[in-house]
Amino acid sequence: MLHRRALLAALAAVPVARPARAAEPGVLRIGYQKNGILVVAKQQGLIEKRLEALGQTVRWTEFSFGPPLLEALSVGGIDIGLTGDAPPIFAQAARSNLVYAAAQEGGSSGAAILLPKGSALRSLADLKGKRVAFAKGTSAHNLTIAALEKAGLSYADIEPVTLAPADAAAAFTRGGVDAWTIWDPYLAIAEQGEGVRVLAYATAITPQNTFLLASRPFAETRAPVLGAAIEALGAVAAWCAQNRGAVAELLSQGTGVPLPATRRAVDRAEYGFGPMTDRIVAQQQAVADRFHALKLIPKPIRIADAVWTAPARDG
Repeated sequence: MLHRRALLAALAAVPVARPARAAEPGVLRIGYQKNGILVVAKQQGLIEKRLEALGQTVRWTEFSFGPPLLEALSVGGIDIGLTGDAPPIFAQAARSNLVYAAAQEGGSSGAAILLPKGSALRSLADLKGKRVAFAKGTSAHNLTIAALEKAGLSYADIEPVTLAPADAAAAFTRGGVDAWTIWDPYLAIAEQGEGVRVLAYATAITPQNTFLLASRPFAETRAPVLGAAIEALGAVAAWCAQNRGAVAELLSQGTGVPLPATRRAVDRAEYGFGPMTDRIVAQQQAVADRFHALKLIPKPIRIADAVWTAPARDG
């Protein structure tokens, strides 16, 4: 069985997008999930310190996974947020007015396809005809499709079971699915379950990046605030790479996820953070093209059209 208390702690989040509302000029509204550099930044108060000189305060809103976070971004509930590779693609295809402000290369690599106790599956090819759970429009969705491609299978070769993390965890525990594609910290918690096995980690399947997204109006009208937040997150990421033990402590305190699972997630995390590069844009474009080829998004999109470039500083 999975550790239910740990999963409940990890899954207790605010997943609801709020109605459209006007931006708040003196407040940076940040959407975050229960993992990664934004949680560390929140615990350290570093963004608040950096923005104090600009007369800005910070408001944090927690989400259980990426699509609800970007829905909130699209309706004006938050200004920036961090998600995996697929959510901004679905949002851009739905004409959400967002931009890619920065990237954490390899930031979504702490993910895997899990098998429950007693599973006879041994390879990715064994997924054929099986029920595979993942959250629709997330990095887990992309990872599932990439895994099938690697095994020479098509999306039609499996029975997709699209569930939010909480529902997927329950289905996995009761044997309602044959496999579950999921990311940290849920992955690290689930790995401790009796008899649970990893079929394949993301690192063996496809590159997976994490992105800092911003609403385009916010990025265009409050570029100094966005730039300061990015600088602060760069400092947080650099500190995380050198202080993994302390990172685990901060994340566990900030999320309620038990320290052993948090340490497991932190040990395999990638903490590089910086501007969008041509390589990262090309990797993200390949993900978008993959979803379009399967008709999972209605039209082709061009990632480069949504990449924000910080304005040049005077002097």
